[in-house]
Amino acid sequence: MRIGEIAALLGLTTRAIRHYHHVGLLPEPERRPNGYRAYSVRDAVLLARVRRLTELGLSLDEVRDVLADDAERELTEMLEELDADLARQEADIKERRRRLSALLAEPPGATGPVSPALAALLAQAPRTDSPSAAKDREYLTLLDATSTGSQEMLGLLGTLVADPAVVELYERLDGLAEAPTDDPRIAPLAADLMAAVPEELFAAIPKDGVVVTGFKEALLAEYTPAQAEVVGRLMAAFVEKGRG
Repeated sequence: MRIGEIAALLGLTTRAIRHYHHVGLLPEPERRPNGYRAYSVRDAVLLARVRRLTELGLSLDEVRDVLADDAERELTEMLEELDADLARQEADIKERRRRLSALLAEPPGATGPVSPALAALLAQAPRTDSPSAAKDREYLTLLDATSTGSQEMLGLLGTLVADPAVVELYERLDGLAEAPTDDPRIAPLAADLMAAVPEELFAAIPKDGVVVTGFKEALLAEYTPAQAEVVGRLMAAFVEKGRG
Protein backbone atom coordinates (compact mmCIF):
# COMPACT_ATOMS: atom_id res chain seq x y z
CA MET A 1 0.00 0.00 0.00
CA ARG A 2 1.09 3.55 -0.72
CA ILE A 3 0.93 6.25 1.94
CA GLY A 4 -2.28 7.70 0.48
CA GLU A 5 -3.92 4.28 0.46
CA ILE A 6 -3.05 3.39 4.04
CA ALA A 7 -4.08 6.88 5.17
CA ALA A 8 -7.50 6.45 3.51
CA LEU A 9 -7.87 2.98 5.02
CA LEU A 10 -7.25 4.20 8.59
CA GLY A 11 -8.90 7.60 8.36
CA LEU A 12 -5.61 9.44 8.81
CA THR A 13 -3.94 12.14 6.77
CA THR A 14 -0.69 11.57 4.91
CA ARG A 15 0.69 14.54 6.82
CA ALA A 16 -0.03 12.79 10.15
CA ILE A 17 1.71 9.62 8.99
CA ARG A 18 4.75 11.58 7.83
CA HIS A 19 4.80 13.32 11.23
CA TYR A 20 4.80 9.94 12.98
CA HIS A 21 7.83 9.02 10.88
CA HIS A 22 9.52 12.35 11.67
CA VAL A 23 9.16 11.98 15.46
CA GLY A 24 10.27 8.36 15.40
CA LEU A 25 6.91 6.97 16.38
CA LEU A 26 6.62 4.83 13.26
CA PRO A 27 9.57 3.45 11.25
CA GLU A 28 9.60 4.36 7.60
CA PRO A 29 8.98 1.37 5.34
CA GLU A 30 11.30 0.43 2.52
CA ARG A 31 10.82 2.27 -0.75
CA ARG A 32 10.11 0.43 -3.95
CA PRO A 33 12.27 0.96 -7.04
CA ASN A 34 9.73 3.56 -8.21
CA GLY A 35 10.46 5.61 -5.09
CA TYR A 36 7.13 5.05 -3.31
CA ARG A 37 7.00 3.72 0.24
CA ALA A 38 5.40 0.29 0.49
CA TYR A 39 3.28 -0.07 3.62
CA SER A 40 2.48 -3.56 4.86
CA VAL A 41 -0.47 -4.94 6.80
CA ARG A 42 1.76 -4.87 9.89
CA ASP A 43 2.28 -1.12 9.34
CA ALA A 44 -1.46 -0.69 9.06
CA VAL A 45 -2.03 -2.54 12.34
CA LEU A 46 0.59 -0.39 14.05
CA LEU A 47 -0.93 2.82 12.69
CA ALA A 48 -4.39 1.70 13.73
CA ARG A 49 -3.11 1.21 17.26
CA VAL A 50 -1.49 4.63 17.25
CA ARG A 51 -4.76 6.20 16.13
CA ARG A 52 -6.76 4.40 18.84
CA LEU A 53 -4.35 5.44 21.58
CA THR A 54 -4.22 9.09 20.50
CA GLU A 55 -8.02 9.20 20.24
CA LEU A 56 -8.15 8.02 23.86
CA GLY A 57 -6.06 11.03 24.80
CA LEU A 58 -2.55 9.62 25.12
CA SER A 59 0.22 11.95 24.03
CA LEU A 60 2.62 10.88 21.31
CA ASP A 61 5.33 10.38 23.95
CA GLU A 62 3.02 8.07 25.89
CA VAL A 63 2.11 6.21 22.71
CA ARG A 64 5.81 5.81 21.93
CA ASP A 65 6.39 4.28 25.38
CA VAL A 66 3.56 1.82 24.87
CA LEU A 67 4.79 0.81 21.44
CA ALA A 68 8.43 0.56 22.54
CA ASP A 69 7.76 -1.60 25.54
CA ASP A 70 4.54 -3.16 24.25
CA ALA A 71 3.80 -4.28 27.80
CA GLU A 72 0.10 -4.79 28.44
CA ARG A 73 0.53 -3.80 32.08
CA GLU A 74 2.04 -0.45 31.14
CA LEU A 75 -0.73 0.25 28.67
CA THR A 76 -3.34 -0.68 31.27
CA GLU A 77 -1.78 1.70 33.77
CA MET A 78 -1.79 4.54 31.24
CA LEU A 79 -5.39 3.90 30.31
CA GLU A 80 -6.41 3.77 33.97
CA GLU A 81 -4.67 7.10 34.59
CA LEU A 82 -6.37 8.55 31.53
CA ASP A 83 -9.75 7.25 32.69
CA ALA A 84 -9.25 8.82 36.13
CA ASP A 85 -8.24 12.11 34.53
CA LEU A 86 -11.31 12.08 32.29
CA ALA A 87 -13.49 11.36 35.33
CA ARG A 88 -12.02 14.42 37.08
CA GLN A 89 -12.62 16.53 33.99
CA GLU A 90 -16.19 15.25 33.76
CA ALA A 91 -16.86 16.15 37.41
CA ASP A 92 -15.29 19.59 36.88
CA ILE A 93 -17.42 20.22 33.80
CA LYS A 94 -20.58 19.22 35.69
CA GLU A 95 -19.72 21.61 38.51
CA ARG A 96 -18.94 24.43 36.07
CA ARG A 97 -22.24 23.84 34.28
CA ARG A 98 -24.06 23.89 37.63
CA ARG A 99 -22.51 27.25 38.46
CA LEU A 100 -23.25 28.55 34.98
CA SER A 101 -26.88 27.48 35.33
CA ALA A 102 -27.11 29.37 38.63
CA LEU A 103 -25.52 32.43 37.02
CA LEU A 104 -27.95 32.38 34.10
CA ALA A 105 -30.86 32.15 36.54
CA GLU A 106 -29.81 35.32 38.36
CA PRO A 107 -31.30 38.71 37.48
CA PRO A 108 -29.22 41.22 35.48
CA GLY A 109 -26.60 42.92 37.60
CA ALA A 110 -26.31 40.07 40.11
CA THR A 111 -22.88 39.40 41.57
CA GLY A 112 -22.88 35.57 41.28
CA PRO A 113 -22.02 32.86 41.00
CA VAL A 114 -21.45 32.53 44.74
CA SER A 115 -21.15 29.75 47.28
CA PRO A 116 -24.36 28.06 48.52
CA ALA A 117 -23.84 29.69 51.94
CA LEU A 118 -23.63 33.21 50.51
CA ALA A 119 -26.49 32.56 48.09
CA ALA A 120 -28.69 31.56 51.04
CA LEU A 121 -27.53 34.64 52.95
CA LEU A 122 -28.30 37.08 50.13
CA ALA A 123 -31.69 35.45 49.56
CA GLN A 124 -32.71 36.55 53.07
CA ALA A 125 -31.84 40.20 52.50
CA PRO A 126 -34.80 42.61 52.17
CA ARG A 127 -35.16 44.36 48.81
CA THR A 128 -33.58 47.80 48.80
CA ASP A 129 -32.10 50.27 46.34
CA SER A 130 -29.57 51.49 48.91
CA PRO A 131 -26.12 52.06 47.36
CA SER A 132 -24.53 51.13 50.69
CA ALA A 133 -26.39 47.82 50.74
CA ALA A 134 -25.23 47.13 47.18
CA LYS A 135 -21.63 47.77 48.27
CA ASP A 136 -21.97 45.30 51.13
CA ARG A 137 -23.27 42.63 48.75
CA GLU A 138 -20.27 43.19 46.48
CA TYR A 139 -17.82 42.96 49.39
CA LEU A 140 -19.41 39.77 50.69
CA THR A 141 -19.14 38.27 47.21
CA LEU A 142 -15.47 39.22 47.07
CA LEU A 143 -14.73 37.72 50.48
CA ASP A 144 -16.67 34.61 49.49
CA ALA A 145 -14.68 34.24 46.26
CA THR A 146 -11.33 34.69 48.02
CA SER A 147 -12.23 32.41 50.95
CA THR A 148 -11.46 35.26 53.35
CA GLY A 149 -14.84 34.91 55.03
CA SER A 150 -15.64 31.54 56.64
CA GLN A 151 -18.86 29.65 55.98
CA GLU A 152 -19.58 29.88 59.72
CA MET A 153 -19.43 33.66 59.59
CA LEU A 154 -21.72 33.78 56.56
CA GLY A 155 -24.23 31.65 58.41
CA LEU A 156 -24.13 33.90 61.48
CA LEU A 157 -24.66 36.97 59.31
CA GLY A 158 -28.06 35.59 58.33
CA THR A 159 -29.77 37.09 61.39
CA LEU A 160 -28.28 40.49 60.67
CA VAL A 161 -29.00 40.50 56.95
CA ALA A 162 -32.61 39.35 57.37
CA ASP A 163 -33.41 42.12 59.87
CA PRO A 164 -35.56 44.78 58.10
CA ALA A 165 -34.13 47.40 60.46
CA VAL A 166 -30.77 47.01 58.72
CA VAL A 167 -32.21 48.71 55.64
CA GLU A 168 -32.79 51.82 57.73
CA LEU A 169 -29.14 51.72 58.84
CA TYR A 170 -28.01 51.52 55.22
CA GLU A 171 -30.22 54.48 54.36
CA ARG A 172 -28.70 56.49 57.20
CA LEU A 173 -25.26 55.69 55.78
CA ASP A 174 -26.45 56.77 52.33
CA GLY A 175 -27.57 60.04 53.90
CA LEU A 176 -23.98 60.88 54.80
CA ALA A 177 -22.83 60.92 51.17
CA GLU A 178 -22.44 64.71 51.11
CA ALA A 179 -21.73 65.24 54.83
CA PRO A 180 -18.45 66.50 56.38
CA THR A 181 -16.30 64.22 58.54
CA ASP A 182 -17.41 66.01 61.72
CA ASP A 183 -21.11 65.38 61.10
CA PRO A 184 -22.81 64.57 64.45
CA ARG A 185 -24.64 61.62 62.87
CA ILE A 186 -21.42 59.65 62.37
CA ALA A 187 -20.82 58.37 65.91
CA PRO A 188 -24.43 57.32 66.63
CA LEU A 189 -24.66 55.47 63.31
CA ALA A 190 -21.40 53.59 63.92
CA ALA A 191 -22.67 52.60 67.39
CA ASP A 192 -26.04 51.46 66.03
CA LEU A 193 -24.38 49.40 63.31
CA MET A 194 -22.15 47.77 65.90
CA ALA A 195 -25.12 47.04 68.15
CA ALA A 196 -26.91 45.29 65.27
CA VAL A 197 -24.15 42.68 64.92
CA PRO A 198 -25.03 39.32 66.58
CA GLU A 199 -22.80 38.51 69.58
CA GLU A 200 -22.10 35.00 68.21
CA LEU A 201 -20.37 36.56 65.24
CA PHE A 202 -17.55 38.01 67.30
CA ALA A 203 -16.45 34.57 68.53
CA ALA A 204 -16.12 33.45 64.89
CA ILE A 205 -13.72 36.26 63.97
CA PRO A 206 -10.10 35.04 63.62
CA LYS A 207 -7.74 36.66 66.11
CA ASP A 208 -5.92 38.39 63.25
CA GLY A 209 -9.19 39.72 61.84
CA VAL A 210 -10.86 38.96 58.54
CA VAL A 211 -9.49 41.80 56.41
CA VAL A 212 -6.48 41.03 54.22
CA THR A 213 -3.64 43.52 53.86
CA GLY A 214 -4.64 46.52 51.80
CA PHE A 215 -8.32 45.60 51.68
CA LYS A 216 -9.38 48.03 54.43
CA GLU A 217 -7.83 50.98 52.64
CA ALA A 218 -9.35 49.95 49.31
CA LEU A 219 -12.76 49.48 50.90
CA LEU A 220 -12.77 52.85 52.66
CA ALA A 221 -11.77 54.55 49.41
CA GLU A 222 -15.11 53.43 47.95
CA TYR A 223 -17.01 55.69 50.36
CA THR A 224 -17.29 59.43 50.73
CA PRO A 225 -15.27 60.88 53.67
CA ALA A 226 -18.15 60.91 56.19
CA GLN A 227 -19.27 57.40 55.19
CA ALA A 228 -15.69 56.16 55.39
CA GLU A 229 -15.49 57.55 58.92
CA VAL A 230 -18.50 55.43 59.94
CA VAL A 231 -17.24 52.28 58.20
CA GLY A 232 -13.72 52.75 59.57
CA ARG A 233 -15.00 53.06 63.13
CA LEU A 234 -17.19 50.01 62.64
CA MET A 235 -14.33 47.93 61.27
CA ALA A 236 -11.99 48.93 64.09
CA ALA A 237 -14.57 48.18 66.79
CA PHE A 238 -15.52 44.94 65.06
CA VAL A 239 -11.96 43.60 65.03
CA GLU A 240 -11.22 44.83 68.55
CA LYS A 241 -14.26 43.11 70.00
CA GLY A 242 -13.46 39.95 68.11
CA ARG A 243 -10.05 39.87 69.80
CA GLY A 244 -11.53 40.45 73.23
